Amino acid sequence: MNHANSLPRRTALSAIAASALGVSFSSHAQADTTIKLIVTFPPGGSTDIAARMIQPRLAEKTGRAVVVENRPGAASQVATQFVAKSPPDGNTLLVSFDSHAINPIAKPKLPYDTFKDFAGITLAVRFPLVIAASTSVEANDLRGFVELARKSPGKYSYASTGVGSMNQLVMEDIKRRAGIFVLHVPFGGGGPAVQAVLGDVASMTLLSYAALRSQIAAGKVKPLAVSGPKRLLELPHVPTVAESGFPGFEAHSWIGIFAPAATPPATLKRLTDDFQATLNSPDIHSKLTQAGFEVMATDGAGVDKHLRTEYERWNTFVQANKLKLED
Repeated sequence: MNHANSLPRRTALSAIAASALGVSFSSHAQADTTIKLIVTFPPGGSTDIAARMIQPRLAEKTGRAVVVENRPGAASQVATQFVAKSPPDGNTLLVSFDSHAINPIAKPKLPYDTFKDFAGITLAVRFPLVIAASTSVEANDLRGFVELARKSPGKYSYASTGVGSMNQLVMEDIKRRAGIFVLHVPFGGGGPAVQAVLGDVASMTLLSYAALRSQIAAGKVKPLAVSGPKRLLELPHVPTVAESGFPGFEAHSWIGIFAPAATPPATLKRLTDDFQATLNSPDIHSKLTQAGFEVMATDGAGVDKHLRTEYERWNTFVQANKLKLED
C-alpha cells in the first residue's frame, strides 16, 4: 500500500465527511466555546436581571453555551478589570452598568483604561431610575419627601449601588436642586440596596423598575418618582422627577456590552449582530420592556459614543458642584 498517496486521500475523505455533517473543524471548536457574560454586580440588580433575560435567546442565536457570571466588587472594577485582561477572542464580554462611565471620574487610578481597553458591542438598554422609599417614610411622592427632608435635615438616607454610581449622582443632583441633606449609604449592588430599604437601614433608594418591581407590587416599598422624561406604563400613577418640582430633569441608567479592545473587528461585528438580533426578538424585547427597560440595541460605535457622552455630562456635574466621590 502506498502510504504517501493514502494520506491525502484520508484527508480528503475527512473533509467530505465534515462537509456532509454541515460543520468544519474550526467552526465546531468555536461552537464548543462558551460565551461568558461578566456582570459587574451581584444577583438581583439591573445588570444581572437584564443579562439573564438575554442569555437564553443569545445562546439560541449563536448556537453556543452562554453563561452569566457575577463578579461584584470595588464598584464594578473587579469584573471590568477581569474582562480587560481576558483574551480578545469574543468569548468573555463585559455587561457594564452606568458606573463604567462614572468610575473614571470617581476613581482616577483605575487598574484599566475605560476608553482604551474596551471595544463596544452594543448599548443594550437604558432605563429611568425609580425613587422608592421605605413604607416607614411618611411621604407618598417626591414632593412630600422633599418637604420631610427640609424639616428634618439628616434624618433620612438613601442607598446606592456604590460610590460614584448613577443613583448617587442622580440623588445628589436632586439634593442640590431641592436644598436638602439626605445621607448617602453606598452598597455593593441593587440587591443589597433594596434589602437596606426593606430593613429600614436606609430610607430610600433609586433603582430600575426591574429591580424594584416585586417589592412595589407587594407593597413593601413606595415608588415616589421616576427619573425619565415620562411616566412608566407599569407605574402610571407615579410622577416623573420633572413633574415633582424639578422642571427639565431627566436621567437614565444604562447597560452596555463591551469586549477587550484587541478583539478582531469581524468578531465584534458578529457579536453586535447577534446581540441586536437577540434584543430585537419579539419575546425578549417584550420582556425587557415590561421590566422597565428601553431596548436600544445600538452598534459598537453607538455604545462607545454613549460612554463618552455620559462621562462628559457627569464629569461636568461633579466638577461644577465640587462633589467628593470618595469611598
